[in-house]
Amino acid sequence: MSPRDLLAWNVKKQRGLKGLSQERLSFESGLERVAISQIERKRINPGIDSVGRIAQALGVPIAELFEEPAEGEARPANLRPGRRAVKD
Repeated sequence: MSPRDLLAWNVKKQRGLKGLSQERLSFESGLERVAISQIERKRINPGIDSVGRIAQALGVPIAELFEEPAEGEARPANLRPGRRAVKD
């Protein structure tokens, strides 16, 4: 997998594990929701500062956003459409 593929996979995976919508992750990271969507769809290459902000918002080390998935690991699932309850 390319670095862009790994980043897309892991951002979506971590966001799903934490039950965060793209909107909530964008709020927590200070990035636009469209940017989160484009990262997950491999449309853009974010700068390292943006990757750091995403990692911080997800509560994971930056390196974790570039880890290879385990062999046979299922693709990260889409969350149910619609807004999620805010967890504070």
